[in-house]
Amino acid sequence: MENPSQNLKTAPVLSLRRFHISEDYGFLLPNPLKELPDHFRPWMEIANELPHLIESHQLQARVNKVLPRNLAIPLVEVSRSLGLPPILVHSDLVLTNWTPRNPERPLEIGNLDIIVSFPGGESLRGFILVTVLVEKAAVPGIKALVQAVNAILQRSQNSLLQALQRLKLSIQDITRTLGQMHDYVDPDIFYTVIRIFLSGWKDNPAMPVGLIYEGVSTEPLEYSGGSAAQSTVLHAFDEFLGVCHSKESADFLHRMREYMPPSHKAFIEEIHSGPSLRDHILSFGNGQLLTAYNQCVEALADLRSYHITVVTKYLIIAATKAKGRRPNHLPGPSQALEERGTGGTEVLSFLKSVRDKTLEAILPQSD
Repeated sequence: MENPSQNLKTAPVLSLRRFHISEDYGFLLPNPLKELPDHFRPWMEIANELPHLIESHQLQARVNKVLPRNLAIPLVEVSRSLGLPPILVHSDLVLTNWTPRNPERPLEIGNLDIIVSFPGGESLRGFILVTVLVEKAAVPGIKALVQAVNAILQRSQNSLLQALQRLKLSIQDITRTLGQMHDYVDPDIFYTVIRIFLSGWKDNPAMPVGLIYEGVSTEPLEYSGGSAAQSTVLHAFDEFLGVCHSKESADFLHRMREYMPPSHKAFIEEIHSGPSLRDHILSFGNGQLLTAYNQCVEALADLRSYHITVVTKYLIIAATKAKGRRPNHLPGPSQALEERGTGGTEVLSFLKSVRDKTLEAILPQSD
């Protein structure tokens, strides 16, 4: 029989570069292009005028359950090359849609702009850029995760302890950064405007049969809308910390991995197939390691609890207010999506399940 400890020592160390993950920006794309080559100029003209085209119904008039072939075919071809579905996803909206106003200054919301916009004004800008800053706040945690995996392989308890402490601090910083949503995003605008453009055409009562991509498929295709569940960050943390979700939640989360850049998805799979942190701590760890692990899990559960409060404000309470303002005979554009996340989930029950399963990962401590 093979010695498992020998396998650990000979396994290749985990690195970010292998998965096209930046040491400085994490899953964010450093220096996204603001312009594409001239061949794509018609696309860029539409993208730059998107808010006006939508608000004046000039774009809506062309797209009625069918995406015209002159948009559908190149969209699908580019998406296939990138390994992404042909719909707006988290990596489009956030990871590649930001630019610093002054590259010499720190990355903070006053020094950032979005590249491509749609209706929502300053609230849309705030929503995207706060999410950019959440991704940036995760960078020390992603690097700590890599350090921790390599520390397990090398049997370095001190390095593992330092990595877990850094991971906890990063998760706490993510929670603080998420709080900036309250300063920059109006709940009514998010609920009645922004959310509509992120809703997709799968599990969406407003588009129950999907969208026909002319020249690609004669049958309607269904894709989920942009969702925080398409961010690689918490997937990576869950895999590393050994958090196990309910079947329904896990099925949805695994489906959302198909909406990530392939190298980011591969990073999650590498962590999943790597050494088990929980097994290592239970077999070789000490009280300090177990405490540090539990603090990471508690910080992750706290982040998820805070996310529930944010979603309650921007979805549940905003929905109640929208109902109160809407005459009974005039259904609003977001009515069919009430109490669902943009990815198509019944959002509160999903988020509570994910939070509760995170808490279940806490390891018992001996007296």
